[in-house]
Amino acid sequence: GWRGFGVLDQAARAQEAMAAIEDVGLHLRSADTPVKDLSGGQRQRIALARALYGDPKLVVLDEPYSNLDTEGGAALAAALRNLHKRGVTVVVIAHRPSVTEGMDKLLVLKEGRVQAFGPLDEVLEQVTPRKTPAAGAPNLRLAAILNKGSKVEETAS
Repeated sequence: GWRGFGVLDQAARAQEAMAAIEDVGLHLRSADTPVKDLSGGQRQRIALARALYGDPKLVVLDEPYSNLDTEGGAALAAALRNLHKRGVTVVVIAHRPSVTEGMDKLLVLKEGRVQAFGPLDEVLEQVTPRKTPAAGAPNLRLAAILNKGSKVEETAS
């Protein structure tokens, strides 16, 4: 918490940091653990914890599942569900349609131009090849939007 004229209570700061780290399924001995001692997946989770620290209203994640093992992916999915319950708007940028599970809206870019935008299921149906539904279309960049409780403006057209 904050104390006085913007002076941060160091103990409270460390406690909040550890809570954010634990929210992404990472269990460290202390918030002072050197990043160089962590694996790539653990570093990815620390980056996610940094994004969640401070009770944000908007979180933007670029390829958040890269470098994550199965446990890390499950922790990320749980963190995204928790953000959704709290009413936080989350934008996930990815290449694979599989990471859009649970998202509300989807924006698809191809060669820098909007190819589709709207409700997740409708957009996936438009851009996913019929033969291999999980594969997705090549060279697509996806921005999945998780938004609960507030209206997302559909200005991408």
